[in-house]
Amino acid sequence: YFRALEDAISTATESAITIDVGNDSEVEKVIASCIGTKFMNRYSDLMVRLSLTAVKTVAVEQNGRTLIDFKNYAKLEKIPGGELEESEVLSGVMFNKDVTSGNMRRRIEKPRIVLLDSPLEYKKGESQTNVEITSEADWGKLLKMEEEYVEKMVGDIMRFKPDLVVTEKGISDLALHLFQKAKVSCIRRLRKTDNNRLARASGATIINRPEDLKETDVGTRAGLFEVRKIGDEYFSYIIECDSPKACTVVLRGGSKDVLNEVERNLQDAMCVARNIILNPRLVPGGGAIEMTVSQRLAATAKSMQGVAQMPYAVVGEALEVIPRTLIENCGGSVIRTLTALRAKHAGGESPMWGVNGNTGELADMAQLGVWEPLEVKVQTMKTAVEAAAMLLRIDDIVSGISKRKEHAGGGAAGGDDDDNGLD
Repeated sequence: YFRALEDAISTATESAITIDVGNDSEVEKVIASCIGTKFMNRYSDLMVRLSLTAVKTVAVEQNGRTLIDFKNYAKLEKIPGGELEESEVLSGVMFNKDVTSGNMRRRIEKPRIVLLDSPLEYKKGESQTNVEITSEADWGKLLKMEEEYVEKMVGDIMRFKPDLVVTEKGISDLALHLFQKAKVSCIRRLRKTDNNRLARASGATIINRPEDLKETDVGTRAGLFEVRKIGDEYFSYIIECDSPKACTVVLRGGSKDVLNEVERNLQDAMCVARNIILNPRLVPGGGAIEMTVSQRLAATAKSMQGVAQMPYAVVGEALEVIPRTLIENCGGSVIRTLTALRAKHAGGESPMWGVNGNTGELADMAQLGVWEPLEVKVQTMKTAVEAAAMLLRIDDIVSGISKRKEHAGGGAAGGDDDDNGLD
């Protein structure tokens, strides 16, 4: 079975064509074929553009490899209301937060951003502490110490003249007052994931202790910080970033159900875009590649002798289930169309011919523009054969155990009679 799998993968790889990832129109055609049968079919151009822009934004080169982590660095922000056409990919990030105090600046151009994951308030003791105070002056001293601690933290941050301070924890009233006097905007209790995206987009480093802050930790790549009101909610936009490696995809739509469906379709499109950028090789869809591989395996099986030919024949036959299912779904004549498709692929004459998903008739997939990433097809074949082989192994073990039990039961009932045993 695994030898048949290797031959199937090599056949698919030989049939694949390579596209130019730098040519957006070629990549867009492949992504469009993925969205063609989904809810967002009418807005195919918009979805293709959004998915490709988002994936290209978060792609980074690391140790000679391209890494595309859109799950962590491309956030889909769903905002009910508005038209679907208003959806966009921001050149930066946005999150559902307002500045902490109403008097702080809500629009800053070229902001200097400091990111923290520690609270800007007096730290309470980790263990229970009792303090005995004998005079009113001692109480004042304690309060003064708390204030000095907060003032020192704020002072450590203010040395670098930030315009925006963002923390994942809380900010005390005194710290807010000091920031407000210095005309610094603050955002508190931001999610860790949003903070990571903001760090990657603005070039800032998330700091654990304000005293460790350095000039290189301040984010300067953002072009604009702005708070906008959409409906009843406030959203903070940090956009116009210089080569952001994180982004937010803003999705607008009439209702939450529509937005959820748009999100699912966009996730599929982004997966296809990522696969193509990582491995820009395509195979024809519509059951064409399955039929090509099936024919090759069937021909190999005929040239082999003994038991080894069976797995080849069976794997080849199993692959025909894809074009057969496509024809059934279209309501076509399964036997007649499948026989015609086999004839087309016989001898490798027309490897691009497959089933037209709308009419159920045979068509040239290259002219129809139905392509699938090679990586997906190879992974599908590997998973199917490996799962089947694993089940067959387990089945052998289980059948062996059940026969042994039968043998033990028969031996107890019939004495030394060997007829019930394993031959």
